[in-house]
Amino acid sequence: MRILERFDVIGVTANHDHEPYAIARDKAIGEFLTSRGVPFRTFKDISIFERGEVLKDDGGPYTVFTPYARKWKSHFKLEMANSFPSETHLDGLWRTEPLPIPGLVTIGFQPTDLLTPSEVVRDELLLNYERTRNIPGIPGTSRMSVHLRFGTVSVRKLVRQSLDLSPTYLNELIWREFFMQILWHFPHTERAFKPNYDHIEWRKDEGGFQAWCEGRTGYPLVDAGMRELLATGHMHNRVRMVVASFLCKHLLIDWRWGEAWFAAKWLDFELSSNNGGWQWASGSGCDAAPYFRVFNPRLQLEKFDPQLKYVKHWVPEYGTANYVQPVVVHESARQRALATYKAGLSGTKAMNDRKNELFA
Repeated sequence: MRILERFDVIGVTANHDHEPYAIARDKAIGEFLTSRGVPFRTFKDISIFERGEVLKDDGGPYTVFTPYARKWKSHFKLEMANSFPSETHLDGLWRTEPLPIPGLVTIGFQPTDLLTPSEVVRDELLLNYERTRNIPGIPGTSRMSVHLRFGTVSVRKLVRQSLDLSPTYLNELIWREFFMQILWHFPHTERAFKPNYDHIEWRKDEGGFQAWCEGRTGYPLVDAGMRELLATGHMHNRVRMVVASFLCKHLLIDWRWGEAWFAAKWLDFELSSNNGGWQWASGSGCDAAPYFRVFNPRLQLEKFDPQLKYVKHWVPEYGTANYVQPVVVHESARQRALATYKAGLSGTKAMNDRKNELFA
């Protein structure tokens, strides 16, 4: 209101945001501006495709990644990844006294000493990405998620770079858009995409959750990942899957506890990707890992950090008497998870069958 009173505003433009909160916010702002005769226009910017632009042949949204990615690639044209430099238009800006720039705290952030990753992805990294992306002890990933989240690097630039260098990296960018369109078409996925997974009897284990948050589970790869997150606001993607599986399967704690913790700690937090990743790990999402897939954190360590480079960096006491004992035994925790998931999902099926009988 103050801006409208101070300036002769002839129009407002913004970029699309797919999250439910942002959609409601933009709707309210648009209605407010329209009521005062000010046009409000929004445009696509943060993705190559969005919302209903990649659909199944019957017009419905995809809920499985592989056919979505196939259709994405069939629709893609090189010009969609063109850059749109704005520097040449700077002279066209209206010259006026600048408004005070609000501080971090005013707009909801807190100052931090965490380091922002480089804005440059080396060609060599992408050429080796398929081989290095799962090894947490080396710089084998792009670390672009923070820049994509805040728009400091364009997704179009990364798509252009990946086209000739890394089909695998291109797929990672498509996964991001897959989760965005899932959230757009199915806003209820702020909860479980598969509602029957809401009947899992989760353990309300505050102590186990705290141990997980602080990296004190006695499983070194899990602990290293959680400590990396606390120290940097980031975690290697392979390790993200391991720690998420550990929370929902080994500790049998509701995935939403973990999702909320990640949301509070990630520098690169995006609701669609965070939510999609957690539901993938718990089995409750679309195209998710089956509930009976339980990552063995010891085997994951042997496979992806055999020389303990990553673990020794973040858990220096590992291998000494100072390292904590495991909070659960893998095989016992795995059997408990399988039995609990099966009971919850079977109970849902029985309840639905009973309803069908009553209303037949």
